[in-house]
Amino acid sequence: MVVAMQKEIIPFIESQKVAVKNLNVCGFDLSVFNLGDCEIYCVRSGVGEIYAAAAAQLLICEYNVGIIINFGVCGALSGSVKTGTVYAVKGVAHYDFDLTPFGLEKGQYPDYPSAIVETDRSLLDKLAESADGIREVICASADKFVEDEKIKTELREKYGAEICEMESAGVLMTAKNAGVPCLIIKAVSDGDGGAEEYKKTVNSAAKEYIGIINRLIGKL
Repeated sequence: MVVAMQKEIIPFIESQKVAVKNLNVCGFDLSVFNLGDCEIYCVRSGVGEIYAAAAAQLLICEYNVGIIINFGVCGALSGSVKTGTVYAVKGVAHYDFDLTPFGLEKGQYPDYPSAIVETDRSLLDKLAESADGIREVICASADKFVEDEKIKTELREKYGAEICEMESAGVLMTAKNAGVPCLIIKAVSDGDGGAEEYKKTVNSAAKEYIGIINRLIGKL
């Protein structure tokens, strides 16, 4: 599990009734524990794509993980997603990535057919079984906290994105490169209220995905 901030991790860790081993590995804080038949490695990456990618690579190289789950909070890009609601990410657009001079779409990596990089379908199906009615969305990801309505509109229109955040592209591209299935789960913490709304709701939003993740792990 790769999670950006401590405030996103704490509600999940505190909900577990198991012994947790806390480590610091290569500068990353790591919590290790068992849930059912699964051994969980939960790393606090820090904010942003570079930290997130490095944390995912740590889990792959150091612990040979079989699945990577990125969870946390995100911002809304449209009125169709609601604050406090949890969404499954079916695809990510790394909209800062730009090789358009070489004939590629903005956000498109050379080895991919479009700017939308898909998450693992089998894990999405298991998530749907664990959270009846959870909706799948496209996430726009880059090292920016998006408040500008013009940018939100552009991301909606160009990629069909309904949420945005700052880590999922780093996690997903690293997992894809290593051939590790990846699932991304996000709870909306802010919409029109921007940073001020985020400050007020981040803690409550972070609690919304706990039950869903616990049920999902029971199916892995």
